[in-house]
Amino acid sequence: MSYTLGIDTSTTATKAVLVDRDGVVAGVAAATYGAESPHPLWSEQDPDLWWDAAQAAIRDVLAGTGASGSDVDAVGLTGQMHGLVALDAAGTPLRPAILWNDQRTQAECDEIRRIVGSERLVQITGNDALTGFTAPKIVWMRNHEPELYRAVRHVLLPKDFVRLRLTGVYACDRAGGGGTLLFDYAQRTWSPEILDALDIPAEWMPPTYEGPEATGVVTPEAATATGLRPGTPVVAGGGDQAASAVGTGAVGPGVVTASLGTSGVVFAATAGPAIDPRGRVHAFPHAVPGRWHMMGVTLAAAGSLAWLHAALAPDSSFDELSSLAGETSRGGDGLVFLPYLSGERTPHPDPLARGAFVGLTTRHELGHLVRAVMEGVAMSLRDALDVMVDAGVTRPDQIRITGGGAKSRVWRRILADVLAADVATVNTTEGAAFGAALLAAVGAGWFNSVDEGAAAWVRVINTTPSSADALYYDELHAVYRSLYPALRPAMHRLGEL
Repeated sequence: MSYTLGIDTSTTATKAVLVDRDGVVAGVAAATYGAESPHPLWSEQDPDLWWDAAQAAIRDVLAGTGASGSDVDAVGLTGQMHGLVALDAAGTPLRPAILWNDQRTQAECDEIRRIVGSERLVQITGNDALTGFTAPKIVWMRNHEPELYRAVRHVLLPKDFVRLRLTGVYACDRAGGGGTLLFDYAQRTWSPEILDALDIPAEWMPPTYEGPEATGVVTPEAATATGLRPGTPVVAGGGDQAASAVGTGAVGPGVVTASLGTSGVVFAATAGPAIDPRGRVHAFPHAVPGRWHMMGVTLAAAGSLAWLHAALAPDSSFDELSSLAGETSRGGDGLVFLPYLSGERTPHPDPLARGAFVGLTTRHELGHLVRAVMEGVAMSLRDALDVMVDAGVTRPDQIRITGGGAKSRVWRRILADVLAADVATVNTTEGAAFGAALLAAVGAGWFNSVDEGAAAWVRVINTTPSSADALYYDELHAVYRSLYPALRPAMHRLGEL
């Protein structure tokens, strides 16, 4: 047997997925870790946690399947986007990585807009300056940690730190690079204009590659640590959302995906560079060579349900909570939830946005709260889809769904009706790691293109059609959309207090 290996360095775990030539997942292993929040709005991780977890996951998946490192033809990498890994000249982390969901950099975002100009920034990078991106984190480090900043010689994204430990090579995929706010979106490379304007040395930034391109090979030291064969090619891969889209077959125009992970994402591939002039949705290069994509993000999707579970029903399973929601009428008897538990990105780039239940009465029980959370997340994803359609994406008849929340039949039904589209699941649930393995398969020569690989490996297995409830949710969405503008002043005042 021969396999490719996809490695996903996420916020909570590193997963290793072994896939055979037929696209069948032979084995999955994961090693978990935590994040730290030393101050309000901060989110950090020790980069060595990712490498330790990668070693453990790779060894476990090989052992669990009886495969050897010699059976792996290529490795693909994916993982959380936007994080800042600041390294010294020896490649040693200077501080904990600042993660994608860190919200400390609002002042730096304002500074970047002043320096570059808001319109020019979107024209070059495809995006507005948001707290999640890498560039504001670099500027924050210069403003607040000048001694450490002076020692920086390399800047990497989280998955690329794992690449460095695997191969000894500094490199980045172009989909991930697009999420730094330092990329020329149309040219698919670092922007000299942005780097110069922000006084960030160009030599800090690694060479960039298309998703299936080889960036290096596994070193003898990494082979000893992981069980892989020395010399195994490691392809560029992609940021988690781009790789997940590859894993669901969203590799060209016409296929739209939605993800219900910790965060929620609506993703549409485009044939060429396309942006929302107001920067309300993200626009990045795709992990597919010569393709781009638009993406809307809500920061707390399944994360909202996880919060509700931990706070109010820790002894109940998620299946039990989903059943309660299914027994509750649409609209939760007049209850609406705003899922802004971690601030928000699309369409409200506001780190001080806050979650809210609106319409609570004494008749509301746990099932109403669960359904309101599911509906609120779906409403937020609809906000993102509506902006993408305004920017030129064709409104889809079908949306492919991934992530842990996609396991809920009730949530799939809600999404189909709120988004007014059929919601489909595909034959693999391994998301970004599977997509990284597919990109590795293209790099290994198993397929001539990502399109060919996706056609061979990905198929729709279940569809939840939109129903007559879609008309009801049109009206409820209008109420939902009115709430953020009404509550924003109070949200910001509470943040100041």
